[in-house]
Amino acid sequence: MSSNLPTELGSTAESEPVVEVEPVADATPDEAPPTRRRWSLRVRLLVGQVVLLVIVVAGIGIATELALQQFLVHQVDVTLGETAKRALGDSGGGPILGPRPPDQHSPGPPPHDEDYGPGPEFLNRRNIQPDTVGALVAADKSVSAARVRADGTQSLLSESARERLAALPTGKPVTLEIPGEGHYRVESLTTWSGQTVITALPLASVDATLMRVFLILVIVTASVLAIAISAGIWVVRRALAPLDRVAATAARVADLRLDRGEVTLPVRVPAVDADPRTEVGQLGAALNRMLDHIAGALSARHASETRVRRFLADASHELRTPLTAIRGYTELAQRERDSVPEVVAYAMGRVDSESRRMTALVEDMLLLARLDAGRGLERTPVDLTKLTVDAVSDAHIAGPEIKWQLELPPEPIVVTGDPARLHQVLANLLANARTHTGPGTIVTTSLTEDGTGGARWRVTDNGPGIPAELQPEVFERFARGDSSRSRRAGSTGLGLAIVAAVVKAHGGDISVESAVGRTEFTVHLPS
Repeated sequence: MSSNLPTELGSTAESEPVVEVEPVADATPDEAPPTRRRWSLRVRLLVGQVVLLVIVVAGIGIATELALQQFLVHQVDVTLGETAKRALGDSGGGPILGPRPPDQHSPGPPPHDEDYGPGPEFLNRRNIQPDTVGALVAADKSVSAARVRADGTQSLLSESARERLAALPTGKPVTLEIPGEGHYRVESLTTWSGQTVITALPLASVDATLMRVFLILVIVTASVLAIAISAGIWVVRRALAPLDRVAATAARVADLRLDRGEVTLPVRVPAVDADPRTEVGQLGAALNRMLDHIAGALSARHASETRVRRFLADASHELRTPLTAIRGYTELAQRERDSVPEVVAYAMGRVDSESRRMTALVEDMLLLARLDAGRGLERTPVDLTKLTVDAVSDAHIAGPEIKWQLELPPEPIVVTGDPARLHQVLANLLANARTHTGPGTIVTTSLTEDGTGGARWRVTDNGPGIPAELQPEVFERFARGDSSRSRRAGSTGLGLAIVAAVVKAHGGDISVESAVGRTEFTVHLPS
């Protein structure tokens, strides 16, 4: 991939290094993108519990904040209303601008002007809360506005603050941000003389209280969430423990070999986890019923297989005697073939040929029946190197038109097994290669160690190969790629089945890989 890419949006190659992405070789246009990993049931339950708790706590917190805000603002409104009434004057007269005139009915000298601030007169009265803002809008639209400081003195408001207050409509208290002063609750009233009296109380204490309550709610919520997550993990784990036990039971059943032989299913979901009154109990009870049905089906299958094997063994054993007699009589008749008509001689020759083929078939069926029953094998040391040489030599005599090649290790390989049956394994593989390939085919037989004391046989040919649809069943009994050719060659269709059975009886395994021009059978035998 080239890294000389045009830069966009002002970026440069020096400041933004280009990251090269290697293409995926196995990806195809129709391949779907990888799916997102799904959360487990535990995680979904825990997340759902936490989300629900957060919603509840957040709802409670928001409702608390709103209720507290309304309560505190109402208290401010009550104080604001009393301040506004005092500003209007007890006699109902309108307040005046500037210093208050001397009282004609009260003796003594008039108060000094410096006792009053530069703002409206009502700010100089007693019981005025610090930071209270007062404004007086005269009929000529002139505005006098000031704020009471903590020490009782007054400070004039800015021009923008006075304009903001002057534009405030009369009526109920409203919340207002006064420029340069802060957050206030403001009430505007009009006197009988046409003047507008504006009073405002700060909301700083309300805001501080709400913020303090908000921080407390956040801390409480975090603590509750931590406790809820810890408790939720324990509760979810305990609640799903029966489901884990049911899954463990299913996993143990899945690990059992159910394909052949006598199979027992002793595993069941415990009764405590099979209570139909609970959801997990219903699952456990259903699994137990399914296992009972499977156990019954497997028992019936094994009984059927046992009867078939016994029948095959008995039939094969019983057929050996009449077949031997037929072959004896045909051999006796062929000794006198010159004294019988040609047609009779030919017929007796065919009877002898078919009796030999049937004898081979009966012997193979009897061998398979014995292997299925776990009988018919010896356990002695076997020199596979010598056995391989003998089998390839026999194959060379039987098929001189095939090019036989042999690859052996420098040292002999010895395993424990039945020498006659192991010879039959290799002989059948070589016969299969000879039967299903044409003259001139190269068949290579190799013997190697597996590194653990065992051995591997490989029989490879460059013939036409095995069709892909036949490879999965090539080791099945009576499997043939070309039935007419096989019968003409005298095959019973049991050669590879016997190979697989003998190898399995020795604890090994066999596999095949085939394509046009190359077919390889691999036999692995343990030490």
